[in-house]
Amino acid sequence: MRVSDLLDDAVTAAGLTVFGAASVPGSIDARTRLDPAALPPARSDDHDLVARITALRAEFLSRGLDHVVLCGMGESSLAAEVISRTLGVELTVLDSSDPHQVRAALDDRLARSVVVVASRSGSTVETDSHRRAYRQAFEDAGLQDVGRRFVYVTEPGSPLATTARETGSHLFLASSAHSAFSAFGLVPSGLAGVRVDTLLDEAFPRPAPHFAAGFSIAPPAPEPSAADFTDPALMLGAALATGALAGRDKLALASDGTGLDGLSDWIEHIVASATAGSGRGLLPVVLENPSSWGHEGPDVLSVTTGGALAAGVMPGGGIAPDLAVNGPLGAQFVVWERAAAIAGHLLGADPSARPDAEPTRLVLDAGLPHETPVFADGAVEVYGNTSATTLVAAVDELARGVPPLGYLAATAYLDRVGDAAAAGVRDALAARVARAVTFGWGPRYLHSTGRLHKGGPATGSFLQITGAVTDDLPVPGRPYTFGELQAAQAAGDRQALQAGGRPVLRLHLTDRATGIEQLLAALGG
Repeated sequence: MRVSDLLDDAVTAAGLTVFGAASVPGSIDARTRLDPAALPPARSDDHDLVARITALRAEFLSRGLDHVVLCGMGESSLAAEVISRTLGVELTVLDSSDPHQVRAALDDRLARSVVVVASRSGSTVETDSHRRAYRQAFEDAGLQDVGRRFVYVTEPGSPLATTARETGSHLFLASSAHSAFSAFGLVPSGLAGVRVDTLLDEAFPRPAPHFAAGFSIAPPAPEPSAADFTDPALMLGAALATGALAGRDKLALASDGTGLDGLSDWIEHIVASATAGSGRGLLPVVLENPSSWGHEGPDVLSVTTGGALAAGVMPGGGIAPDLAVNGPLGAQFVVWERAAAIAGHLLGADPSARPDAEPTRLVLDAGLPHETPVFADGAVEVYGNTSATTLVAAVDELARGVPPLGYLAATAYLDRVGDAAAAGVRDALAARVARAVTFGWGPRYLHSTGRLHKGGPATGSFLQITGAVTDDLPVPGRPYTFGELQAAQAAGDRQALQAGGRPVLRLHLTDRATGIEQLLAALGG
């Protein structure tokens, strides 16, 4: 059965609709079996969790603690960030080792701050460093009962669970699944002021729709009936896999402007994580808007997300995507989580075959590699295998080496708040390069698309941007600073890519603001 045939009918469930153009090529055997255990949970046992979050928020407010900081990487922070951004609730997310960004987070709200430390394994180096920095700052400020200002979200038995008990901190134990509806997504957003029960009702309305009880792609009848395909997660997952198998393995993601502006970053993470491995994978490309460079191409499947139930029509007569996924945030979470798992299974991706960690600790132990720039152009030093003598020539040379249907990934180990203008590099590059172009902030992308870069198709070329540190910050109790940690992460990433035969060009900004401005001007951005 052709996925395009299924998508021609607007399938509606739980207030979420999936619309698709008939241009989605290829076919999927919908009777492929999928172990239900491989899917994210349909609904968590959330009653006690919601009650605990509500009670703890009330306790914090009674103590004058109304500013919530979330320290976590990848799946441990992205869902909560999307929830808070979409619903207009203040939540400070710290997912960077950049010393300028860390120092800026330790601001004048410290006395009224609560810190949520989220890590499944409990050993994430960035999150441990953030925890240490906040504890030191609380103690230096002379604040009392420091342990009770921390909330830990982790797996049972992890080092963080032990730390929480030893310091008298609050502890929420979560399963290994990083669902948006687990404690990883609900605890920080709920403590910040989100009505998480409302979010859950959007995802799993009562009376529950069919997909709330779990499902598998195993229709009992010899031939699938129409009833087997009323699950939007199945529809979406099959569409993603079908497009990828037909050569459209770049997933261009954009908000349609109807209220879910941060969702694409989260979708990028879960799709890359679920489909990377064994040389396979769907490459998410987050666009600035639906008509940005990269929204079309022979290897591109374009998808928009929105909060309004509109029949796949772009506001203001914009460019129509291949797929438009519309509905409330809670429903978006549950459908995309399951769709990503389904797509990964249908593509035969083996997540166990992808790199689990970056070689940061090896670099920290051995010391940063000695590197000499090939040349300097204004505020930018250029490192790598290049015969160019100017900045723009070096970038263009890298771009020309991207194979047909390959991609160019720009990654920035900078302050994603203070150096936010660097994100403009993606659109500027995409206007010059007839290939898919992605952008990621380091080190957070290492936990999602970074795995796809190394465990997915070997068709990428990489432009890494680093910057001079002018105000470094020690990591308490560790023999390195945040600046040294950031440099080690960037170096480890380069080494892993180069070991896999991926081309890497590094641009080091000796002055960040000037260097970003110079780079964008050179690229025509």
